[in-house]
Amino acid sequence: MTPTNARTPAVIILSHMPSPLGNLHIATCDGVVCYVGYEYKGYREELYAWLSAWLKLFVVRHERGEHAALHAQLERYFQGRLKKFRVRTQLYGTVFQVQVWTVLRGIPYGNTVSYRHIAEAIGNPDASRAVGGAVGRNPLAIIIPCHRVIGEDGSLTGYAGGIQRKRKLLQLEGAILM
Repeated sequence: MTPTNARTPAVIILSHMPSPLGNLHIATCDGVVCYVGYEYKGYREELYAWLSAWLKLFVVRHERGEHAALHAQLERYFQGRLKKFRVRTQLYGTVFQVQVWTVLRGIPYGNTVSYRHIAEAIGNPDASRAVGGAVGRNPLAIIIPCHRVIGEDGSLTGYAGGIQRKRKLLQLEGAILM
């Protein structure tokens, strides 16, 4: 998507919340969710570099209740009581990445699809490898369900949050058995 006006700094609000899969970190840009990711060493530096690439100018504040509704939705999701997130999001990525992420949004709860399926859905059936790269750069973990993309043979191929987290998310949704 298009970066914000370079003269007006975007307001980034950061929060974190514990989850059954480890701490989640959340960022909103001017009130719209733009990032949900797992904690790992160096995540903050990578997040700031990613924001800098797309926004050029931004200020960061820590959350003071602004993310309460999203936190509540994530908690309900982890309890198995929420199947579809209802939050406004802003995607920052290349045109190809945004195409892929848009298709990912349509994968129903409890279902899986292959990378080839995503490539075909965007009209580029030979782009499975490129689709994998875009899936791996999804800035909205869980919200955009990239964990629902598996290998054509049914294998749990890569997940930016780690295969164990992917397995747990798919088990939570009933897409795979324990």
